[in-house]
Amino acid sequence: MELSHRITKEQAAKEPFPISILSLTVGAFAIGMTEFVIMGLLPNVANDLHVSISSAGQLITMYALGVAIGAPILTVLTHRIPQKKLLCLLMILFILGNGISVFAPSYAILMGARMITALTHGTFFGVGAVIASNLVRPDKRAGAVSIMMAGLTIANIIGVPLRTFIGQHMGWRSSFGAIAIMGIIALIGILIFIPHIRNDKPASIVKQISALIKPKLLLYLLIGALGNAGLFAVFTYITPLLVQVTGFAEHSVTWILVLFGCGVTIGNIVGGKLADWKLMPSILGLYFTICVLLTLFTFTIHSPIAAVVTIFLWGAASFAVFPGLQVRIMSLAQAAPALASTSSHSAGNLGNAAGAFIGGWVITHLAITALPWVGAVLVGLALILGFACYLAERKPANA
Repeated sequence: MELSHRITKEQAAKEPFPISILSLTVGAFAIGMTEFVIMGLLPNVANDLHVSISSAGQLITMYALGVAIGAPILTVLTHRIPQKKLLCLLMILFILGNGISVFAPSYAILMGARMITALTHGTFFGVGAVIASNLVRPDKRAGAVSIMMAGLTIANIIGVPLRTFIGQHMGWRSSFGAIAIMGIIALIGILIFIPHIRNDKPASIVKQISALIKPKLLLYLLIGALGNAGLFAVFTYITPLLVQVTGFAEHSVTWILVLFGCGVTIGNIVGGKLADWKLMPSILGLYFTICVLLTLFTFTIHSPIAAVVTIFLWGAASFAVFPGLQVRIMSLAQAAPALASTSSHSAGNLGNAAGAFIGGWVITHLAITALPWVGAVLVGLALILGFACYLAERKPANA
């Protein structure tokens, strides 16, 4: 039985999109729910564990830092473990972390449980992206990564209304219990559907780190971080923008964010197909589109209908760029694709944190209405760096 599931990369790539990728999507959905669900439950957590709202907010901050710093370290330390076995171990750790969260008697134990799940986040997406790209033909790699990532984007859509319902009716601990059950379902799917792919002998830790610190690859990680910074400089403060500037009632913002999530999911799938068609032109074209949309948002934010349309398109374009950028980063680190993929998520999380900080500074020193064009500037920097890389890569080809 074991031998029948042990296949080569060439055999795995016969089907355009094997059902095994969907088991990765379920895992991504569970991990996405862990990341997003706590945001709507902070008052409940703070009251139950007798801490301040600001202290409860550190559960989000430390999770992001766990993804950014811990995930690449864990990926390096586990690089010799076969990929399917590593995914199973990560999901077991994920289930354990959420199980502890259900019964956590104190803030410190809940924080520790969040850190455990944060470690699985980046490494799961890093290894999962490598597996997904190896299960399909080379011309379908970005599409395969986008299908896996769809779990994260769908979690964003469902997480908004679900965390509100859970917080009001079932208590915050129940939400972590439900996520642990999702983790068990994902683990079963991985055990049944993910094949054992024969990989080349893993590179040493020194070779992996050497592959990661190439100037061109680091530049692409910076491009991803800048793009995320532009996204989160605006998205972090989207509720006060829509309430104070556009004039929406606060309860309406939830459904606007659900619409944003729908745009995110559609953009993620379309972005994968665009990247499989033309990788770098699609990445640059999408960054340009995001710059235009954020610039327009400076004006459309004053009109309810125009603002909602812009938010939907902005969400679609912002997440459409991720599959292609992920594949590009993985291809640049041939000796360490899993580490490069994980580092891409780390850079993205650092960009998220930087964007939130920059957005707060803009509100304090400029005005809340300046957020969209500041976001456009940050994404514009990513576009300039990406275009410079593209021109530098084309010169040797033309020569």
